[in-house]
Amino acid sequence: MTNKLKDKVAVVTGGSRGIGYSIAERLLQEGAKVYICARDAKILRQSLEKLRERGGNRVEGMVADVGRYEDCRKLLKAAGEHFGGIDILVNNAGIGIMKPVDQLTPADWDATIQTNLSGVFYCCHEAIPMMRQRGGGYIFNISSLAGVNPFPGGGAYNASKFGVNGFSEAMMQEVRYDGIRISYIMPGSVDTDFGGAPGSRPQQSWKLSGEDIAKAVVDLYTFPLTALASRIEMRPSQPPRKK
Repeated sequence: MTNKLKDKVAVVTGGSRGIGYSIAERLLQEGAKVYICARDAKILRQSLEKLRERGGNRVEGMVADVGRYEDCRKLLKAAGEHFGGIDILVNNAGIGIMKPVDQLTPADWDATIQTNLSGVFYCCHEAIPMMRQRGGGYIFNISSLAGVNPFPGGGAYNASKFGVNGFSEAMMQEVRYDGIRISYIMPGSVDTDFGGAPGSRPQQSWKLSGEDIAKAVVDLYTFPLTALASRIEMRPSQPPRKK
């Protein structure tokens, strides 16, 4: 445990499952106060119950769809009021709709871009003034290796993650002198239920875990203030050999 995170206030979008849940859990372990959001009220309630076993009253959350600006505004406002400010924002919420372009519907495209890219903008737009009031902060955008490696069927998903990377780079240069650090993390294959129902896939031990990404967030936060690892690529160390 590092004292650098003790009593810091973190907002984690998509914090009820997968990578987001692992990040919220690790931040609580490090002594932070955590506010999560999810679209599903039932899953949010269940996740908060589990997180409170570790963090007690240091964790709270609300239902929010980050693809809607008003939901993001309410989320950051509620977190700031509940815990007295915002020090850390983890933009993790995301969806994946993998179809060839001619089969991808306009609704599929809009949902992917709104959630994966616009949601990042909305939350950053609200968080930055709050962080300036506290003299600085840290924003983590959870991107993907799909943000540098396009693949067939990934038109919408690739576009959203390429966008997150470019957005993060520009924002990093805008706010660095306000004491606000920006890092975007690009995981490869992660063993979560992303794209399916919870428990819908067998565990694959060769993949990264949500805990791996959570550790990266903590490690980045504890870097010396004179150094910024603005872009991190993470891959499974031993994926299956290609035949």
